[in-house]
Amino acid sequence: MKTQLIVAAAIVSTAGAFSVSNEQSARRQFLQTASTAAASTILFPTIASAEIVVPEQSKEYSFPSDWGLTYSYETDAARVRSHMVTATGLAKGSDRMEDFGKNLKKEMIDFVSYYRRFPQVAGKPSFSTLYTSINVLAGHYTSYGYKYPLPEKRRKRLYQEYAEIDKSLKRNR
Repeated sequence: MKTQLIVAAAIVSTAGAFSVSNEQSARRQFLQTASTAAASTILFPTIASAEIVVPEQSKEYSFPSDWGLTYSYETDAARVRSHMVTATGLAKGSDRMEDFGKNLKKEMIDFVSYYRRFPQVAGKPSFSTLYTSINVLAGHYTSYGYKYPLPEKRRKRLYQEYAEIDKSLKRNR
């Protein structure tokens, strides 16, 4: 069905190319081309709109012992992202949840404070997306405290950003 619509739209848009060239047909040609482009955009969504699976919140996790920065961007970004993924998945009443949140917030602040000074790092897509995620999680901690888990809508958005960060880090971007 989709293929038939696209073929029909392509035929209609190319039919105007063989007609007499005047102002009316130029407008018609533009509208046909624009409608074909709009139809193909709607019918063929991009890969970026892939659905992210949001895992269930859990009370079970291993409390990390590797807090702090190593001052190597790739290592630190991966570590902060990993700690943020763990924090995003914590359920209410998790063991040492408040300690985890406090350590994570300090680590996030240290990360941003250190790396935003370097233009070669601050311009990377992984840094800007991680910075956005840090603002979301830090804002949640500021507004609701460390004992309350993130709402589902915020968790979904963060998991999408974590996936983008991971892709960017794998490409050294």
